Amino acid sequence: MEMDKLVSLCKRRGFLFQSSEIYGGLNGFWDYGPLGVELKRNVKQAWWRDMVTGHDDLSVALGAPAVYEMTGLDCTIIMHPQVWKCSGHYDLFCDQMVDCRESKRRYRYDQVRGRWVEAKGQRIFVTTIAEIEQEEADTKARAQKFFNLRAKNADEMKWDGDFIALPDLDDMSQALGPDAKTLGTLTEPREFNLMFKTIVGALGGEEDTAFLRPETAQGIFVNFKNVVDSTRVRIPFGIAQVGKSFRNEITPRNFTFRSREFEQMEIEFFCHPDSSQDWYGYWRDRRMKWYQDLGLAGDRLQLREHDPDELSHYSTGTADIEYAFPFLPPGEYGELEGIAHRGDFDLRSHMEGKLDEKTNPLEVQLGPDGKPKWRGSGKDLTYRDDISNERFTPHVIEPSAGADRATLAFLCEAYTEDEAPDEKGKMQTRVVMKFHPRIAPIKAAVFPLVKKDGMPEIAKELYRGLKPHFNVFYDEKGAVGRRYRRQDEAGTPYCITVDGQTMQDNTVTIRDRDSLEQWRVKVDECVEEIRQRMS
Repeated sequence: MEMDKLVSLCKRRGFLFQSSEIYGGLNGFWDYGPLGVELKRNVKQAWWRDMVTGHDDLSVALGAPAVYEMTGLDCTIIMHPQVWKCSGHYDLFCDQMVDCRESKRRYRYDQVRGRWVEAKGQRIFVTTIAEIEQEEADTKARAQKFFNLRAKNADEMKWDGDFIALPDLDDMSQALGPDAKTLGTLTEPREFNLMFKTIVGALGGEEDTAFLRPETAQGIFVNFKNVVDSTRVRIPFGIAQVGKSFRNEITPRNFTFRSREFEQMEIEFFCHPDSSQDWYGYWRDRRMKWYQDLGLAGDRLQLREHDPDELSHYSTGTADIEYAFPFLPPGEYGELEGIAHRGDFDLRSHMEGKLDEKTNPLEVQLGPDGKPKWRGSGKDLTYRDDISNERFTPHVIEPSAGADRATLAFLCEAYTEDEAPDEKGKMQTRVVMKFHPRIAPIKAAVFPLVKKDGMPEIAKELYRGLKPHFNVFYDEKGAVGRRYRRQDEAGTPYCITVDGQTMQDNTVTIRDRDSLEQWRVKVDECVEEIRQRMS
């Protein structure tokens, strides 16, 4: 599947729009259109239903080490600045960037790629920030311009080796920056904090600085004691949250995959340290199955355990659920969700102060005065088991999913081109979005075959009967074949047609989006028919 086709469909059919498009757009920000907002909402609702409200607190779930409970939170986007100092985000939440002295542009260090080329006795490294499928053409055009060669003389350029990223380049002095005309204009890499700053209050001084949260997890950790004290939950239990997060990405790219404003679906699962490895395995496998059950299957989805050198300083195990997005080179995968064994790092940090990532076992990081560099809350965030009377700091397993990335993966997986007969029986290429019915934006469409003979009246009454139960769409414009095509592009799994036979026996035709199978159902049985097929 070509990514350009999906991007075009998303704009044309109202799945996604560039934010502020009439003013030229804003890089890294996206708006969900009428179909897109329904799709994303269905993804979030499926996650919340399957992970939280639909969870059986009384029985041992398949593969789980024991019975556990689930509950939820909805925390603020702006929190006390000390939260981010103790969590490590203030010091460590950074990407490396390079600046171009000539163009005054800034780039993420590991996203600038290039190749060596030689012409006219000079060897240079031509860089680009173009998408993977465009980088070869971009570097060739820029090298040709640098060497002042005409197109007919382009074969004078001798390319050496494959594309590599800047961190693998030994000599930056021979690098031609992505927007530069001369060599050696890129600076050495330096740290860039990804948190968005804002001001709280009217005075606007430095002491009023706050941050838009870069993740939803910390709101759960600082409310751990509130949840335990105000409910009857016992460890093991999980706290879930869905909400917006913000990261000031240096170079947002790949459609909605890397955005500056995005939505997360996170669980912080609290358990006894002795059973934490078993719970890590359970959540890793369960989250993988969730994507598979909703249609992400086959070799485009994989579960990858992190190598030891990839692990965060606090983690004893992390796995990524990854998807082979079409904008990535063949064989490469992009992260959909991370499942991390965070140990007791977070609760200890908010009790004692920021922990030093260089220590093992972890100890509070001290400043020049010998006191904690960033002081914790001082509140007791340990847990006492009321049966054994044991007191301990719980370990945390964190399944952290991106609602936007999941939605993008479902869009990519759903996009299909096949052939289907038109109204005259002639085979035509059609674009169909094969969403799982649970997440499809529109569940069913209702058509009268023609706009006469009482068919529109029956179709509208059927539409009104379905509407309280599902998101359904009514359409009477154009030939019925064209109406089918419009719903195929929207991903509607079922189309219901009122026709001549309806007037005789009160049955309608239901057409399946994927198989094109058609069958007849009584009008008053349509709600139950769609409900059964949705499940």
